[in-house]
Amino acid sequence: MLTVLIPAHKGGTIPGSTAKPQILETIESLKGQTLPPDRIIVLANNCHDDTPEIARSAGVEVLMVPQNPHKKAGALNWWLDDHLDDLSDEDLLMVMDADSILGDQFLESAQKYIGRGYHAVGGVFLGKGGGGFVGMLQRNEYARYARDVERRNGRTLVLTGTATVFTANCLKDVVAGRELGLIPNSAGGGQKAQVYDTKALTEDNELTFALLHLGYAIIAPPECELLTEVMGTWGDLARQRERWKRGAIENNRHYGLTRYTWNYWRLQVWGQLGIAVTVIYLTTLGWAIVTGNLQLQLLWIAVTLIFSVERFVTVVKRRGLKQAFVGAAILIEMPYDVFLQAVQLKAILSSAFHTKASW
Repeated sequence: MLTVLIPAHKGGTIPGSTAKPQILETIESLKGQTLPPDRIIVLANNCHDDTPEIARSAGVEVLMVPQNPHKKAGALNWWLDDHLDDLSDEDLLMVMDADSILGDQFLESAQKYIGRGYHAVGGVFLGKGGGGFVGMLQRNEYARYARDVERRNGRTLVLTGTATVFTANCLKDVVAGRELGLIPNSAGGGQKAQVYDTKALTEDNELTFALLHLGYAIIAPPECELLTEVMGTWGDLARQRERWKRGAIENNRHYGLTRYTWNYWRLQVWGQLGIAVTVIYLTTLGWAIVTGNLQLQLLWIAVTLIFSVERFVTVVKRRGLKQAFVGAAILIEMPYDVFLQAVQLKAILSSAFHTKASW
């Protein structure tokens, strides 16, 4: 049996817009699967629009989550606390966002991988339309991410919250592992351990760590492709990415340096080196321009050409020639890369100085 849980804070009708409500797109993508789920449950969580009514009219179950300070993780724990133990170990649970649109063969492909011994199968997401210039840049970024995962044969660092299928057995073991102290447990004294860590800024990243430390095999195969919403403004993008980056940093710290977190620590260090290199490069370039000492050298021309080709090749398959040439131009996407590095630096500093985290 496959049950889909959709925690939904918003996803209903947008005032003044003729666009189809996102929750309806999500439900339709589930019902249009080559192997549809047995049960679809929308968890209306601190929801103040017409998402519950739209979901009910689409023929799925809707549960109103009680007042919940822990957002997505809290809504999922609310349902899992009461129902996880009633599921057989072979039952499947899919957790997906209320703005995700699955590819038609997502669930069929995911179940094939479950049959091969994987206990968690994550999606590979691309960006929906909209969002103007910043939306376009995110779509190019996501296309590169999808290509990277495909080239690694589905090996992924994080099981995405946009859409992931789990076996009930592995989620039961997460609860047991927290109670036994094998993995971090955010539940207070005397309280039952839960699947999702409500203190983690990025609960999906933390759950990925938990499963890996318990010995479960995970994968994000290219067949499990989906579309997710892109941020429409630079401010929204900054808030999203700061949460992602800071959440990853703090999850690394909670788990420490282990065989499973080594790659994550390496990427954190690499990212900080990238920030340093960017600052040095831009400072040096700016100084050379101001002082009139800018000189073109064959080495740097060659490096720039290689980088340009890389930006072209990594998006052409999924985004087409137009966006590939946008990437190859370098200067169009460079401000975006610098922006993301600045957000990462802010996340590092916020975590280091323990400023209040929220989203």
